[in-house]
Amino acid sequence: MMRIWPSISDDGAYNGRVKVTDIGEFGLIRRLRSYTGLEPPADLVVGIGDDCAVWRAGDQCLLATTDTLVEGVHFIPDVAPWADVGWRVLAVNVSDIAAMGGEPLFALVTLALPGETSVDSIDALYAGLGECATEYGVTVAGGDIVSAPQVAVTVALIGRAQMRDGIPLLMRRDGARAGDVIAVTGTLGDSAAGLRRLREGTPAADALVRAHLRPRTPLALAQEAARLGVCCAIDVSDGLVQDIGHTCEMSRLGADVSAADIPISPALRSAYPEEALALACGGGEDYELVLVGEEHRITELSDANPGALTVIGRMTERHSGRVRLLDSGGAEIDVDTRGWDHLRHDP
Repeated sequence: MMRIWPSISDDGAYNGRVKVTDIGEFGLIRRLRSYTGLEPPADLVVGIGDDCAVWRAGDQCLLATTDTLVEGVHFIPDVAPWADVGWRVLAVNVSDIAAMGGEPLFALVTLALPGETSVDSIDALYAGLGECATEYGVTVAGGDIVSAPQVAVTVALIGRAQMRDGIPLLMRRDGARAGDVIAVTGTLGDSAAGLRRLREGTPAADALVRAHLRPRTPLALAQEAARLGVCCAIDVSDGLVQDIGHTCEMSRLGADVSAADIPISPALRSAYPEEALALACGGGEDYELVLVGEEHRITELSDANPGALTVIGRMTERHSGRVRLLDSGGAEIDVDTRGWDHLRHDP
């Protein structure tokens, strides 16, 4: 049965007195699932709750994802160059396709603009978006332009899954099994540190700032992982521990993560030595990948891509739904790993 939300009064007050900030982004997503209609059609392979929606179209499976960047929330135009905003808004969508092991194809771009926005700014934004599209083989196929009180850019990206014998090679959040190895690509925490440095006035050429402004998701590695039979992945957008937690929730498992094994760059350790671990665990927006799979598959992938992967833990039947961050002696560490929630954080 469909549930009815508390009513909204004529002046816009929410009579239920519960605000979206009270339940957060992920609580709201869970609530909205009850409003999406009846049983999904057989052609829908993956619906709400993963990095992409996936559905069958003839002998292929198509993937779709969307993300929005809002001025003052996700970027500060006087600080972040417009070309980098353009790059980033497409790159974060490519990261979702990568997390499923797919191939990005076509993008639709919606621009919400105040009338006083300079044309040069939008030229630069599209130049950066075009650079990202070229790097990842994406065609911008259309979109929309609307008036708005502040700049917002939305990209909807369509891709396709790799197929084998009519079966899509998908890496899903619910694909983990107890005993699976947890590995991550690249280094973590650089983007959160880069955003902090950007706000402090550090030039855009700084390595940490570049990690924030121009994320580069390892698309080819993700596709190789899917071909090798790695069945579970997620991109690191909300924070490492929180994102692993999403796979725990979907797979109904727990996870033990070794703090000492989390890859942290020398630049991050140098800039914020006391906060490096917390930034790596909860900073978010790295758009690296967490790959979860059988040990021999992760080992094969790592051997074929030296230095690209770091094993940091395992999935476990114990502590279902929880991610435990452990020290070298196996004791749980208390570190702020809350990660990002769009509805519970100040801009």
